[in-house]
Amino acid sequence: MGDLTFRALAAGPAGGRLVLLLHGFPQSSHEWAAQLVALADAGYRAVAPDQRGYSPGARPDGIEPYGIDHLVADVLAMCDELGAHQVDLVGHDWGAIVAWAVAARYPERLRTLTAVSVPHPHAFADAYDSPQSPQREMSSYIEVFRAPDGSGEAMLSDIGAMFRSAGLSPEAADAHAAVHGEPGALTAALNWYRATHPTKMRGFPDVSVPVLFVWSTEDPAISRDAADACAKYVTGPFRYEILEGVDHWVPELAADQLNGLLLQHLAVH
Repeated sequence: MGDLTFRALAAGPAGGRLVLLLHGFPQSSHEWAAQLVALADAGYRAVAPDQRGYSPGARPDGIEPYGIDHLVADVLAMCDELGAHQVDLVGHDWGAIVAWAVAARYPERLRTLTAVSVPHPHAFADAYDSPQSPQREMSSYIEVFRAPDGSGEAMLSDIGAMFRSAGLSPEAADAHAAVHGEPGALTAALNWYRATHPTKMRGFPDVSVPVLFVWSTEDPAISRDAADACAKYVTGPFRYEILEGVDHWVPELAADQLNGLLLQHLAVH
């Protein structure tokens, strides 16, 4: 697409209804392994790309190329390249932020949106700005990631160990670590934070496409009030599901629960 090439995992029949899955940070397309299988078994064409900075062929230098406008444009270009005017878009963490932005700006390109962990950017920003919310404290790590002195890179120097301690399988932890072990990959991924403060995003329209939003109670990065406020910014059909006792890494730690909810959402719409 243009001068960028994205690698991706794909499953399901080539002519199936396209479901595009956008990973979060500091993960990779491998976070969707269980969803790819479930979607393919149900007859969907599921594609999970390594996004800008995570794919060796889409790793530009500098910070500006990782701004939200570029990330949204990548998704639209992927849809075009895959021959789909409309897709079902699924995103987790930073992938959810990008997915919300696509849904808000280009609703005609989506059948449905499934956002995991991160609510509409306005709900996130509202909580961050509220003195009554714990969101600002929960987001304190963002300033470390945004620092130009390499603090973020140092904090995440052993991503594999971090994910294993969080309960991910050794295979999943190693897959994510391998991506970030590529030259320049971790800095490129951190440049998403440096280009766009994720808790201060304003100016998006309300979302009119059917939305499934999934949040988990043990998420250390997203407050309950931010999650609960999401519905205020959705004008179309909205389903909000809370997973009890699950950490932030929902697609991997609660794969069966998420798969069931996702397949129901797609079937209804």
